[in-house]
Amino acid sequence: MADGMVLHPGHDDLHGITVVVAGTSGRTYVGRWHERQPRGVVMRNVAILEAGDGDREEWLAKLRKFGVPDQHRTYVVPEDECAGVERFDG
Repeated sequence: MADGMVLHPGHDDLHGITVVVAGTSGRTYVGRWHERQPRGVVMRNVAILEAGDGDREEWLAKLRKFGVPDQHRTYVVPEDECAGVERFDG
């Protein structure tokens, strides 16, 4: 697929891409980006690391090795919780 080409017209460039969302609460969310809405980021097949539940980098390394567990089929990260988004290089 050519750079800048969106697989599903009408969706943004991250649609269908696995991403890591850093939360202002300290949570980390990993899942497939669906879309950004006024209420927040809609993600599919999401795993969440709660703040204080372990080392974030170790957790991400485990997900890279074994895959992202489907803890939540669909999850909305509230807009005010989204501190940053990056592609998951799993």
